[in-house]
Amino acid sequence: MKNVLIFGGSGQIGLFLCRRLSRDFTLTVVTRNAHQKAYRLKTLANAGYLTIVQESIFDEDKLRNLIKKAQIVINLVGILTESRGGNSFENIHTNFPNLISKLCNQYKTEQFIHVSALGIEKATDSKYARSKINGEKKIKENYSRATIVKPSLIFSVSDSLTTRFMKLLTLLPIFPLYYEGKTKFAPIHASDVAELIFYLISNKITSRKIEAVGPEVFSFKEIIQILLKCIDKKRILLPMPLFLAKLSASFFQLFPNPLITLDQLRLLRYPNIKSESGTTNFDIGCPSKFFFEDSVKKYSFNWREGGQFSIIENNKK
Repeated sequence: MKNVLIFGGSGQIGLFLCRRLSRDFTLTVVTRNAHQKAYRLKTLANAGYLTIVQESIFDEDKLRNLIKKAQIVINLVGILTESRGGNSFENIHTNFPNLISKLCNQYKTEQFIHVSALGIEKATDSKYARSKINGEKKIKENYSRATIVKPSLIFSVSDSLTTRFMKLLTLLPIFPLYYEGKTKFAPIHASDVAELIFYLISNKITSRKIEAVGPEVFSFKEIIQILLKCIDKKRILLPMPLFLAKLSASFFQLFPNPLITLDQLRLLRYPNIKSESGTTNFDIGCPSKFFFEDSVKKYSFNWREGGQFSIIENNKK
């Protein structure tokens, strides 16, 4: 049985991916905090099929030892905001992929799958986007057989987007719309991303760049309207002038877990949908199955008055 080495396996995609792959592979998951993350990971596979390793992702000697034992390497590591202690966009999105792709090439890894992001090519004014683009370039220079997966907006009950927005929508009477809420997204469920990665492994697909998109396209405003519908709330959606948006983002980014940063505000300007010449998961025979509103409804009761009982009441009406 082949061994799959996963970096970032305790994140949103990783939890779904470990559950999916553990049926057919043995897994080694690298995490920086096994005491905090291991309890969730251990429930995703049968005993003996999943090994949790606590290591620094920049310890080259230890990475070398892990990669030479694996037939398949998957990198899910990514951050949305920078913080102190080495968690910079450049370190996480450029330097780390550069390091592991070199090692994958050296040890002739059968497959290396790297998860990047969709819609970043034109966002050259974003530090996040530039670090992702540079990471992709380094990978292709080091390991030409790598496959890069570029998801649009990823959602699930474990995300930090729909869940955060629904929480805010329960509290705020007015919700700001950046760039008039016109930016387009093709939201994809985390389990569909996991299924795509399994599909790439099972069909031994290499040397590709795959755009991972959901079955629907929405504007940012439409996404917020769907979330409001799911939690049965009515709010004023107010387009925010750019100068005010920048001012608020400058303030929010001072906090440890900011609502939005200036860099994220720049990213919101650019569409997050299939590119004109891109190849998607649909094109290679692995369509997304989860629809946005239907999926969000299944966990939105956490932000509804009455919780799960509100669904029963609404069904009686």
